[in-house]
Amino acid sequence: MNAEPTVDAITVEVIGQSLAGIVQEMQNSLFCTGYSTIIRESRDASCAILDPSGRVLSQFTVLPLHLGAFPACVEALLRFYGAEELRDGDAYVVNHPYHGGSPHAPDMAVVSPIVVDGELFGFSASIAHKSDIGGLVPGSSSGQAREIFHEGIMVPPVLFFREGAIVREVETLLRANSRTPELVLGDLRGQVGATALGVARIGELCGRHGAATVAAAGERLYLQTEERVRAAIAEWPDGEFDGSATLHSEGLEGGRPVWVRVTVRIEGRHATFDFSASDDQVSGPYNIRPPLVRAVCSYALKCLIDPELPSNQGLSLAAGLVVRPGSVLSPEMPAPVNTYMPIANVVAEAVFDALGTVLPRARIAESSRGVSGTLSHITPGRQYPLVQYELPAGAVGARAGKDGVSASKSHVANGTITPVEILESEFPVELVRFELVPDSGGAGRFRGGLSYVREYRMHGEGQFSVRGGHLRTPPRGKDGGEPGGSGATVVNPGTPEERRVKAGDGNVRLHAGDVLRREMTGAGGYGDPFAREVDRVLDDVREGYVSPEAARGLYGVVVRRKAHTWVVDETATAELRAGRPGTGRSAIST
Repeated sequence: MNAEPTVDAITVEVIGQSLAGIVQEMQNSLFCTGYSTIIRESRDASCAILDPSGRVLSQFTVLPLHLGAFPACVEALLRFYGAEELRDGDAYVVNHPYHGGSPHAPDMAVVSPIVVDGELFGFSASIAHKSDIGGLVPGSSSGQAREIFHEGIMVPPVLFFREGAIVREVETLLRANSRTPELVLGDLRGQVGATALGVARIGELCGRHGAATVAAAGERLYLQTEERVRAAIAEWPDGEFDGSATLHSEGLEGGRPVWVRVTVRIEGRHATFDFSASDDQVSGPYNIRPPLVRAVCSYALKCLIDPELPSNQGLSLAAGLVVRPGSVLSPEMPAPVNTYMPIANVVAEAVFDALGTVLPRARIAESSRGVSGTLSHITPGRQYPLVQYELPAGAVGARAGKDGVSASKSHVANGTITPVEILESEFPVELVRFELVPDSGGAGRFRGGLSYVREYRMHGEGQFSVRGGHLRTPPRGKDGGEPGGSGATVVNPGTPEERRVKAGDGNVRLHAGDVLRREMTGAGGYGDPFAREVDRVLDDVREGYVSPEAARGLYGVVVRRKAHTWVVDETATAELRAGRPGTGRSAIST
């Protein structure tokens, strides 16, 4: 296995497709065996095959951030255990963001060594979000967390299965530290099964081609990806390009903005992402660790070069990363990290802001930051609450040539919206409203994606654990585009008991019959709204995406009702657009 055989291009391609198929099969296994809605429905999980040093040979990309998390988890494992201690049939669990690589503690990684002919070939791994691992609130992700110890049990790499048999003491500890022990342990066993499947399939692949050939082909695969990235970077203009984006979330650090600033340096075939000027780490849970920042940069490169680039270690080898210790992008222990995803998306926005000055493909308005929190239900006869953990979505910003995407995760925040039928069948709650929010997409020549709203009627007692309220500054438009609509969380909307929920409220008690409204944030528009084609504005009005008032006030298009439809008043529109009155969201009411 230590030999360096010459591997022809056809064999490399065959093995590359085989590795992709293996991680896809692992992923399917994980989704089909998931106990919780987070895995079964939201699909908050990824699988990967890595080499003996932790470099990713192939990943099924559900969450791009895991491209940075997997190597960090394996590197931590190898700091705790020697290669000679790793046996066939073993599985290790780790969720510690500092003594591991998990994005936050609910993301538990299972790593299984792949042993071929008595030697360590690599690792089969999976990362999946858990419904609850203890901590201040049900779901473990508290907006009130001020240190990582508030976020639930922290597990450095420990042996979970030894040669195919579970280590009962570890299972007992995990069970005792979760409000949803059966879901957590069921999901973990599913992860063990998925990684075992990966181990078996890699063994079969090595049996067909030889372990040395598969290893050499795997290295060639990520080196090829690196070369493709470097060749693309070589075509970009050399220079230093600055970008920035900000996270404004009410309740965070007293409401002050948190800035991510980047200088992208292009030098020939190499790019460096320097985030040294970003703000210091915050006391709230909005920090993010460097391996994930690197993964965001890899995501941006893949978006700008070729979305079909393989997800392997080559994406990060061609680019350097500079972060400042003690900053929001390199927090020091014990800074909390449970709400890392909003700041991860801000990192992506900053990178695109920097490169958009020279790369048309990088020109995109800001996307949603999300309005997050977890519902939990107290039910008679149950020792633990039911934790309704959903992955909220928002919208994608408009691009230089295309409208944004509505009701969607943005950038590195992947996953799916949990179906209504699943929620109502598994939790004592009724979805009384689920629809797009008109006018929430920022106006522009290209319109930002619309947000959505969901309203939940409680059938019993419970609480909503807030992680983020409405945005003080909504997602920005670009090149004259308007910002997206701000999100909001409201209890009992439209009633005398109406209450607007802020991030600083922490846990909000709910009673049977109460309605919780969660409105996500819209995305920014791109370009001058008055330059949007009149027919496209009319289509937006007919579809309910844009109100007649916004069509007039923001786009300068006058529509009138005629025979059960909307039509354009061409004379009034021409006069309005020629006059160009003041625009902006305040103009909607004019």
